[in-house]
Amino acid sequence: MLSIIQSSALQGIDSYPVSVEVDLSSGLPSFDIVGLPDSAVKESRERVRTAVKNSGFSFPVKHITVNLAPADTRKEGASFDLPIALGILCASGVLKSGIADDYFVTGELSLDGSVRPVNGVLPMVYGARQNGIKKCLIPRENMDEAALVEGIEVYPVHNLKEITEHFLGKNKLSPYSVDVKTLFQKKQTSDLLDFAHVKGQENAKRAMEIAAAGGHNFLMIGPPGSGKTMLAKRLPSIMPDLTFEESIEITKIYSVAGLLRSKSSLIHARPFRSPHHTISASALTGGGRIPKPGEISLSHHGVLFLDELPEFQRGALEIMRQPLEDGQVTISRVNGTLTFPSDFMLVAAMNPCPCGYLGDGNKCHCSMNEIVKYNRKISGPLLDRIDIMVEMPGVTYEDLEGIESGEASSKIKRRVLKAHGIQLERYKKEGIYFNAQLSAAQIEKYCSLGTKEKDMLRNAFERLDLSARAYHKILKVARTVADLDGSENITLPHLAEVLQYRSLDRKYML
Repeated sequence: MLSIIQSSALQGIDSYPVSVEVDLSSGLPSFDIVGLPDSAVKESRERVRTAVKNSGFSFPVKHITVNLAPADTRKEGASFDLPIALGILCASGVLKSGIADDYFVTGELSLDGSVRPVNGVLPMVYGARQNGIKKCLIPRENMDEAALVEGIEVYPVHNLKEITEHFLGKNKLSPYSVDVKTLFQKKQTSDLLDFAHVKGQENAKRAMEIAAAGGHNFLMIGPPGSGKTMLAKRLPSIMPDLTFEESIEITKIYSVAGLLRSKSSLIHARPFRSPHHTISASALTGGGRIPKPGEISLSHHGVLFLDELPEFQRGALEIMRQPLEDGQVTISRVNGTLTFPSDFMLVAAMNPCPCGYLGDGNKCHCSMNEIVKYNRKISGPLLDRIDIMVEMPGVTYEDLEGIESGEASSKIKRRVLKAHGIQLERYKKEGIYFNAQLSAAQIEKYCSLGTKEKDMLRNAFERLDLSARAYHKILKVARTVADLDGSENITLPHLAEVLQYRSLDRKYML
């Protein structure tokens, strides 16, 4: 007898439907799984066999063939355990054939028949809804995640016996639902660090406010202890709040990566990722035999902070050049090519020289060759993709004792939100949300300059030997400065402020 259970598999951060076809026939007892299963899927034979027996059912002594269609795509993971077990129960007559045709099923089985959680439930349930399925059976621990998808009934299950009793009508399962909009509105911002604790470095704070308002990449150069890391960690506290669509997109990525906390089904705050400088290129961009999201994808719609930038492997840094431009990263492996979103804000910090105290005759003894070698670890093409560069001098005793507290993040965020609101209104028909996302054609439309402003930019372009990319980035940042000022046009003061953020690469990158 043949039974078919609907399930799905992951491909990047999306899913595709998989039909679990189970056939029982006469012959020597065997249990075969076909359809390009990996080792974890093949091992499900023993998990399913033992789980069915320990749930109080007789395992059929027949020739069992399980096909995972489509058969030309490799399947991985333990998420097919539950649909295989349910298919066997239907094919053996324990359950009525076709009784689960309207359900999407996924889950890993323990040997005692309990259902364990799996990764990627959110994109799986989204895919099931798009394919017209109205009901789904998912592990109880994944129920909050699955309930984020509207238009499909979510039935959380604890064990295999619960499912059979549900279909036999003995003990019907109740659908689980949450108010998604209410859940999204419960912002978790109490644990964010505040700019009020940062004393001094007003120029860097201003530059960081501009970066947050326009989504611009940001580089801080200064000696140890000048507050670079302290400022970077407080950046999320002034960034615009996530939209619901952004939150769902980030949650999909974290679901696939298995990083969703059990009690937090929805990502509320913009991600802030700070990998160590020993990270490999694959861990940064995503990799593995079947690629998983890397740090740049886990930073999607958020911040990727690279502290001690020159200490990172050059190959790892250079691999970010294309994602910084395109907002996505494409990874090719033998098993296929996957594309992950990676629209992140790069925030980096570095010392001006190997010892960090360049210009201090008492502390710095670095030779010119050492300084040049250190700074050249960062390539020109990567540096050209950074919008704002700020020099941060050491903090004096007077800065620490003379100022009671810095400006609170809440005040800075109000200005950022006002400028971001202007951008949302301006680009509502363009499909972008920040000035940093402007294309070359859009720059011409929204970043026009007057005669005096053009003369200033022409002189700066020639004196600083800027590239075409740097030219466009200056206009984008100037547009953000004008938005913070509430100005419709980019004026000389706006342009002058931005140009000072493009001179440090000529000072340090010899």
